[in-house]
Amino acid sequence: MSEQSAILDYPEQEYILPGNRLCAGCGVTIAYRFMLKALGKKTVICVPASCLTILHGIYPKTPVMATTVNNTFASTAAAASGFSAAFKATGREDWHVLAMAGDGGTFDMGIQALSGAAERGENIIYVCYDNEAYMNTGSQRSSATPAGALTSTTPIRPKEQFKKDFMKIMDAHWLPYMAGISSAYPADVYKKFLKARQIKGTRFFHLSAPCPTGWFYPTKDTVKIGRMMVESCIFPLYEIEEGRLSLTGKSLSIARSGGKKPVDEYVAIQGRFKKMTAEQVAQFQKHVDEQWEGLLARAGF
Repeated sequence: MSEQSAILDYPEQEYILPGNRLCAGCGVTIAYRFMLKALGKKTVICVPASCLTILHGIYPKTPVMATTVNNTFASTAAAASGFSAAFKATGREDWHVLAMAGDGGTFDMGIQALSGAAERGENIIYVCYDNEAYMNTGSQRSSATPAGALTSTTPIRPKEQFKKDFMKIMDAHWLPYMAGISSAYPADVYKKFLKARQIKGTRFFHLSAPCPTGWFYPTKDTVKIGRMMVESCIFPLYEIEEGRLSLTGKSLSIARSGGKKPVDEYVAIQGRFKKMTAEQVAQFQKHVDEQWEGLLARAGF
């Protein structure tokens, strides 16, 4: 399904009404819209304290036309597991349980509940929307923050450690389906969610969601930034089904025909990287190259 042909196949039903309280240019809303289109009205959403709760708004008003439950920061997967069990017990397994948390609520505080749910094989779809810091509470450093980035808790000296490879952690749980998706490629998001809804067990999505507020770039450039991440292979698009890795979309095109872009252009247009040295940029490039080569080898290229 190409980006162009997929547009013609999207359901007309919208589950996010125009207008919400997120920052202008937020990448989360773009992908969220197409996730809900793919899953349909029989979906319950579990969210912790996060940017997503800002999108949903303050009770009793919300722009989201789907049943939603707010849970504590570290318990998103646990709450989703409870709903899955309830639907099974009441014979309503045609409902989808969508657990959705940020990188702070997934890579850090939510990892215990998520790992437990994944090991048990709970019938849930879990999405980590990754904006590479605790953006809802002021852009504090998380383990998803890349090396070289400034945050409100590392304002003078940029973070030194590389970003945690969370997909490898989830891959160790032997999940039936997991995928890397980007808000800059909504057709890829929609296609993968259509596939995931047909699969039982724990399904995991790692969503790249650029954040103009914390990354310091113009709000109009969210899709541009997201595409640069994929084009430079900082954030490849792929899926893993029963242990088999396949590159998808733009990443598959790069693997077949080349055209991988350097990371320096991506780094240069974001204020959070303004203190990166040339040496740090070179280290970032080396790290990205090594990760990309590993994916190529596993995908059979």
